[in-house]
Amino acid sequence: MEAPKKRIKNDPFISLRISEFRNLMVGRFLFIMGLRMMGTLVGWWIYELTNEPFAIGLIGLAEVIPAVSLALYAGHVIDISEKRKLLLRGVSLYWICAIALLFLSTSISSSKFNNLQIAIGIYFIIFCTGIIRSFTGPSFGTLVGTIIPKELLQNATTWSQGIWLTASILGHATVGFIIAGFGHTGSLIVVISLVSIGYHFISKIKAQPPHENVVDQKTMESVKEGLRFVFRSKELLGALSLDLFAVLFGGAVAMIPVFAKDILKVGPIGFGWLNAAADIGAMLIIILVTFIPARKNQGKKLLLAVGGFGVCIILFAFSKIFWLSFAALVMSGILDGFSMIVRGTIVQLKTPDHMRGRVMSVNSMFINSSNELGQFESGVAAKALGVIPSVIFGGSMTILVVVTTWFKAPSLRKMEY
Repeated sequence: MEAPKKRIKNDPFISLRISEFRNLMVGRFLFIMGLRMMGTLVGWWIYELTNEPFAIGLIGLAEVIPAVSLALYAGHVIDISEKRKLLLRGVSLYWICAIALLFLSTSISSSKFNNLQIAIGIYFIIFCTGIIRSFTGPSFGTLVGTIIPKELLQNATTWSQGIWLTASILGHATVGFIIAGFGHTGSLIVVISLVSIGYHFISKIKAQPPHENVVDQKTMESVKEGLRFVFRSKELLGALSLDLFAVLFGGAVAMIPVFAKDILKVGPIGFGWLNAAADIGAMLIIILVTFIPARKNQGKKLLLAVGGFGVCIILFAFSKIFWLSFAALVMSGILDGFSMIVRGTIVQLKTPDHMRGRVMSVNSMFINSSNELGQFESGVAAKALGVIPSVIFGGSMTILVVVTTWFKAPSLRKMEY
């Protein structure tokens, strides 16, 4: 009887053999690809409208304010709701936002509104997507933990991260080609189509009712319980905090439109590849870890990976050669991808079923929203210091955070699972 168990344990595709998980992953792939295309397009579009790097940073601020403000409440709602229905509702609202952006991209809008008015409209729509995102982001992670048996969560988390990153790569890279060939309107039509098909696959998942332990719990009591759990779990809190500050200071992605257009002068196609570079690297490491999981010293490796990420960001800032800039971002993605796997596995393994929505929402506050805060920080720093010095500053701060964490959080450094 030992041989079959060993085969199951070593099967890298074991979680994908569960049909519910496959449908969720296909739906997530299409949805995230559409979202990444939309995010990349909006950054390029806003810079075309304003020719101002700070305006790119405002995109992140517009989305992060509602995403962070509603995250804790969203976690409570997810835990007390039928999760499939809630996720489908969020995907539908994203579809409506994409339709609104499509209207702003048409000749009708350009004839009736000036560039500033169109930019304001884009910011408002992105603000709305931030509200929606506070519910949809944690819902995906919650459904993974609900559908997959605990003993398969490490494998499922690795696949989930890999699928997310593959969708990001395709979204980032292909939208550059589509912008070049079909403009903003053509890109948004593709986004709407992808979100629509993703909705179909997610709708095939069985209903996931709320856990009985939280149905009658009051909102504030429920929110406090989720926060207490995260802050009492030292390894979980350490991993989330490390990634928060690394992404906050080390995210060079927000300034890629400026590097592509004004420094490297590679146009929308090169812009798309630079946007995809970090995700390509992350996908490579996730494929490797899927077949060869990290067995020991995960905490120490996490810290070293985040420190290496900061070094790559500094190299990208200094580079004036496209292939070197691309390589630096690919390497940053490899290191960041490894940290994502470790962090995601810690979150899934340490979270009780009845608290997944709340813990995933706290995770969203620390991790997902740090991307938008990082985008805003990049815009402010670029305004104050200049684009290249601001990216160097961000990479340096990331290294400083890692050094501080190494000495101040020994439990994270020594962590294994």
